[in-house]
This record gives sequence, C-alpha cells and structure tokens, in this order.
Amino acid sequence: MFATGRHWVRQDRALLWCILVAAWEVVWGQLRYSVPEEMPKGSFVGDVAKDLTLELPVLQDRGFRLLDKGRTQYFALHGKTGHLVTAERIDREQLCESVQQCVLRCEVIVEGEMRVYGIEVEIRDINDNAPSFREVETELRLAETTAPGLRFPLREAQDPDVGRNSLQRYELSGDEHFSLSVQTGPGGDQRPELVLAKALDREEAAFHELVLRASDGGEPSRTGTARIRVAVLDANDNAPAFSQAEYTVRVAEDVPAGSALLTVTATDADEGTNGDVKYSFHKISDRASKLFSLDSETGEISLKDDLDFEETSVHVLQVQARDAGELSDTAKVAITVTDVNDNAPEMTVSSALSAISEDAPPGTVVALLHVQDRDSGPNGQVTCSLDDGIPFRLEKTFEDYYRVVTAEELDREAVSEYNVTVRASDGGSPPLWSSAVLSLRVLDVNDNAPVFAEARYSARVAENNAAGALVLTVRAADADWGQNARVRYRLWEGRVRGAPLSSYVSVHAETGALYALRSFDYEEVREVGLWVRAEDGGAPSLSSNVSVRLVIVDENDNAPQVLYPPPASGAGWAGVELAPRSAEPGALVAKVVAVDADAGQNAWLSYELAKATEPALFRVGLHSGEVRTARVPLSRDAARQSLVVVVKDHGRPALSATATLTVVLAESVGELLSELGSAAAAAAAGEPSVSLTRWLVLAVAAVSCLFLAFLLLLLALRLRRWRRSQLLAAGSGALRGVPASHFVGIDGVRAFLHSYSHEVSLTADSRKSQLRFSGGSCCDTLPARPPPDEPAPLLAEDADGARRADPAAPPNDFENCVCGACCELLCDPPLYILPTR
Repeated sequence: MFATGRHWVRQDRALLWCILVAAWEVVWGQLRYSVPEEMPKGSFVGDVAKDLTLELPVLQDRGFRLLDKGRTQYFALHGKTGHLVTAERIDREQLCESVQQCVLRCEVIVEGEMRVYGIEVEIRDINDNAPSFREVETELRLAETTAPGLRFPLREAQDPDVGRNSLQRYELSGDEHFSLSVQTGPGGDQRPELVLAKALDREEAAFHELVLRASDGGEPSRTGTARIRVAVLDANDNAPAFSQAEYTVRVAEDVPAGSALLTVTATDADEGTNGDVKYSFHKISDRASKLFSLDSETGEISLKDDLDFEETSVHVLQVQARDAGELSDTAKVAITVTDVNDNAPEMTVSSALSAISEDAPPGTVVALLHVQDRDSGPNGQVTCSLDDGIPFRLEKTFEDYYRVVTAEELDREAVSEYNVTVRASDGGSPPLWSSAVLSLRVLDVNDNAPVFAEARYSARVAENNAAGALVLTVRAADADWGQNARVRYRLWEGRVRGAPLSSYVSVHAETGALYALRSFDYEEVREVGLWVRAEDGGAPSLSSNVSVRLVIVDENDNAPQVLYPPPASGAGWAGVELAPRSAEPGALVAKVVAVDADAGQNAWLSYELAKATEPALFRVGLHSGEVRTARVPLSRDAARQSLVVVVKDHGRPALSATATLTVVLAESVGELLSELGSAAAAAAAGEPSVSLTRWLVLAVAAVSCLFLAFLLLLLALRLRRWRRSQLLAAGSGALRGVPASHFVGIDGVRAFLHSYSHEVSLTADSRKSQLRFSGGSCCDTLPARPPPDEPAPLLAEDADGARRADPAAPPNDFENCVCGACCELLCDPPLYILPTR
C-alpha cells in the first residue's frame, strides 16, 4: 500500500511538471500535456481554454472544437468547461510500438476566428505489461563433450513497456551445471546466454531442467518465465556460422505478397546430422511475424503480406541457424521499406462558411482546410491551388493548414453562388491529387436602387372619366434579391389648384398602377404633372423617382353659350337692333356673340339663321355671327323683324344654342321709340283706347325724361363699380350682362342704341381667335379682366410646396388683350366680345 502511495505521488509530480511545460508551450503557440496510459475514458488531460487565455462565454458563442482528420479520436473537448479529456482508454504499446516517446497530436479550431491551435499529448508508459517469452519451453541438445565455458544464446523476452518499466534483468535457476550471462547489444538490449559452468556427464544426468526468469523495473516489478530443458547427447564439434553477421535489403512498399526478399546462409563443418542446419526467427516483433516468413531449410525470407512504408519503414529481425546438436548462430536482418507514391493527398475541410455577404471586405476567411500526404520526400510534398477566374485565394497558416479567403469584393448581382474547387497535388511521378468543393452562397446587400422601365411616363386621359379609373402603370425593377428587391411606389406630395395632389390621383403601392380619384374637367384642369417614387425594402432603403405627365383630353360636354343678345325675360324682347330702311345690302345690323367652354373643334362655332320674319332680308355670317342685310329694305317690309339664330359647335355629337333678335326698320331714334311704344301699348291688356298721337307725344316726353335720369344714374353707378364688375359669370364663364348704359328701355324693352363693326378671324383652335375692331369702337370695349375662376393648366407642386410653372401654359385669358392704335385685339383663349358705345 505504501508503494502504491509513492506511485501516485510521483504521478502527481509528473502531472505538475507537464502543466508547467504546457504553460511554456502556450507562449510558442502550441500546448503540450502529458498523461499516463490506460486512463479511463473522460479523464482530465488539460484546461485548453485557460491555457490559451480564451474566455469561455466568447468560445461558446463563436464555437470551438477538435478537428477531425478521419483518424481515431483519442481526446474530446468539453464544451462547457474547455477541458481536454480522454475519449477512450489509450494503450501506449498499441499506439507506439518500439517508440521511446509516444506523442499524440490534435488541433483545436476556434470557429469565429478561423484559428487553429496545436496540442501535443505525451502518453507516459506505466508498467502494465510483464516480460514474456515467445516460447515458454525450450529444449537444448548438448553433447557431453561440450567444454565448460561455452555459451549458448537463449531467446530474449519481450516487454512492450519502455524505460524502467521495460525488461531490466534475467535470472537463471535450477542446475549447478549452467550459469547465465547477459550481454548488452548495440541498441542497449539485453541478450541472455546460457553458459556451461560444469562438464556434463550423460551417465550422471541425461536431462537438466532450468528456469529462466525475466523481470522489469516497474513498481511493483513484473516477471515472465521460460523453461529450458537440456538434453545431453553425444559430441558435436562445430556450430553453424552465418556467412555475414548482418543482412540488409531495401524493398519497395508495393512489392507483392509472396515475393522472396533475401536468403540467409549458414554453414556447419560437421558431417551427417550434426551438419544439418535449420533456420528460424530468433527475435521478431508481432507485426514482423505477420509480414515475413522464413524457410527453415533454405533460409529464404519471403513476404506474406503487403508492406506499408507509412506504418513501418524499417523491420529488424534476428535469424538463428541451429544444427542437430543444438549448436547455433544468430544474424541480424534489416529490411528497409522504401516509399512509393501510393497515397494521394488527404484534404479535410476543417471549417467552412456556407454563405457570405457580398459586402464582405477582401481577406475574409471562407474556409479552413487541412492537407496531408502519408508519403515521404517528394511524394509527400503537397501543393494546393484554386481554379482561375474566381475572387478567392489560398493562404497557408499553421503547418499543413490552408485558408481560403476572398481576394476582392463580391457582387451577388453578377454571381450569386460559387463552387470553389481546391486541388491538392503531391510531388510524385506521376503525381496523385485530390480535391474538395466548397459551396458558397453570396448574401444580398441593398446596393441597387430601383430603376424605372422608362425615363418618363405620359398618358392621355379623357375628361369626365370615371372615378377610380386606371390611368397608367409605372414599373421599376431592382437588381437585388428578396426584401431588398421588393419595390413599393408612392406619390410625391403636391397641390393642385389649392387641393392636395393625393385627392386627384393615387398609386398602388405594390403594382405601380396610377388611378384617377375624381373625374377630370378639361375646362378646369388641362394637364397634371407629378412624380412617383419607387422605394425598395432594404434597410436603409434606396429609391428613385420618375416624372409622370397626364394630359386631359377635351370632350364636347359644353353647349355654346350666347352672350348677346341676352335671353328674353318676361314679356320683353331678347334684343332690339336699329336698321335704317336706307341701309345698303351687306350693312351690319347686329352680331350674335357666343362662346364654348370646350377646346379645339369642340369650341369651333358656326351660326345659321333658323327663322326670320323676312328670310330674304337678312343673312348671318357662318363663323362671325354677324347679321347683315341681304338686300335693301322695302316699304312693304314690316317695321319689326324677328330673327332666330342657331349657334352650333363642331363636336361629335354637336351641341347648339339659339339666340332671338328683334330688328326695327327705322330711320331715326324717334321712329324706333314710336315703334317700341306702339308695341308696348299693344302689349298692355285692358287699357282704355286713347288717341295714338296723344299717347305717342306723352311717351316721347316721358322717355326723354327717363332717359336723361337713367344716364345720370348709370354714370354714378359705373364710377363706383367699374373696378369690381366682371365680364363673365363665375360659374359658366359667360357674360353676366351688358352694362345698362348701352341700352334704353321703355316698358321693359331694351334697345341697343349704337351700332358697331368688326372683323373676326378664327383659327383651328378657337382659343387663339383674332378679332379686329373698327377705329371708332375699338377703344370703347370693356376693359379686359380675367374671370374669377380662370381655368389654367395644372402642375403638381414639388415636395417643398412650391408650384412648378409650366412654360408652355397659355397666358391669362385677358391679360394679353391689348387695344392699340391699330385697333387689333389678340386674345388667347377667345375673348368674349360685347358691343360698346
């Protein structure tokens, strides 16, 4: 029990020493531990995390593990504690046969850092094997004439332990005729020899029983025994002798099984049976006994199984030649196995990424590889390479480890996935090679903004469209992937005629479809300009804008409006004009003034005389609306003429309006008033009949007085309201009324007092019509003033709220109307013309 305690104290001291050595090795980038063999599974080897100064929480997040190279794993790494423990029971003699120092190597990889640390674990020997003899019983045949002092080699004991635990001494017991002599070989091995100490006498003893004991130096010591039986025979004068003390041969590892390697030769000078020599292996390892066979008669050594240079490069054997008289000789046979390039490089992917972001900087580690070749010399020199034309390169790191890193920036839109082939080739002839394929996906980064299919969009929208009607669809594509390529659309905010743009149009966020939220009216809005923004789903998102122009197309939805003559009210006439009976054919009598709120041919107006008291007396200008005399008035023609004029536009279908004129054929105002008075008197029902002359005189006097009072009143009102009066009605764009100063009235009948003349020139677009007045009346026209709700082209405002002006928009309706000395009036759009004094 005391010996066992001392044994454990020594082991503790050795373990402490190994820990100190391991701490020293960390400084040089490699850990070294030492543990005894035959420790149970799960035994502590070393604290890797502490010795590498690695924090456990960081390691658990990043991940660390032992590398698997396809061989037996004798150690394991505890993930929670960072301790290196044994994965199974380790037998040093099985792993490191005939090796003085047994060292196992493994590597630890830290996944997050792509770093590899080497670990060496020395397996210390314990005395777990006793010396043993291959033959437990041996028989020697000696002649009784053998001289004392003659030595006879004995078979050596085998102990797979090393150091003090290996074979240390031999002891012989059993007979006084023999003694033991132990010789030390060149390699330090002990060779027992049986020495004849006393002459033999067959008659005294025909057999001698001996016991050979082999002991190691372990604590406690272990022993093995072999029995030796010596038979005393007749005389045998000569022992066999080998032709050379050591035989050497070089054999390639690819020599087929059954091939003869060499032949040993020993001769014996005796004759007869004493000269017959038999060959046998005197000392051979277990592995060598499975590889080689010896012909006992010829001494030929042949190969039983395939050689492997990588397992054992040199086999040392001892061959014994024995004659019939038990005399023998030994020779050493050294078989050197030469390497053949029979192993391709072995490539192991220790750690690899399956995906990498396209914005990863150059030098990012993609994979960690381990490459080894079991051959030696040039056959074991490995060269690694990658395919050309890929953005990756190889870097050699720790020993036989390589890193695959990015050589340049990646672009997922160009290449979204890589299959990187790494090839490893040795230096043999011919060379052998192996390869590994790394599959790597490139993860998308939001580095591409949406791009519209067109540089700008435009569409024509007919007015009076249905609310919610599809106007057009904008399309934008994003070269990114997934959420980064998901495009959503929205409108830039702006204002249209004081109202938000979003109340006029909307865009579908997913499809880019642009819808009209209300019915457009060409007379109010003729063009809408807006911006649509496309944003992707990245973080942060990228966007682009495109301009959209909506042109409102006019429809014939407005009938012509007659400005003059005004519509009839009550029992009065719509309008009264004076035409002298002496008027020449073609004399201007009146002008029908009408407008159309539409545009283009929908606003082109034509005038026709639909009904007249005397159809042949008057004619109406087709495009001017001027009523002129077609002939000289005759005395038979009625003094009062009623005309009905039809005004039509050129839309499809055409819309129309009618105007009624009353023309009085008279030479003077007195006749006009007389005619008007008689008409008014006739219209008054129930009045008593009086003298026409008396009533006419009274009417003329009354009218004269009223006329003077009316003119004074009208002048006062005009001076007060002339700045606020408007030419056109706010809702319909038509004339509110002709100032009262242009008319005189009797009993509700108004007559146009002054005549005028002008010329009208219509273009293809009535908004650009040209009117020319005569010099006498040009400057008496009403002052130009824009209507209260003037329609104008509509432009969406920018994001900051400022309205973008359209350079192509027409000017205000009346601001460009100028009355010059030439008396030519240019108006765009058409000016509503009123007769003036």
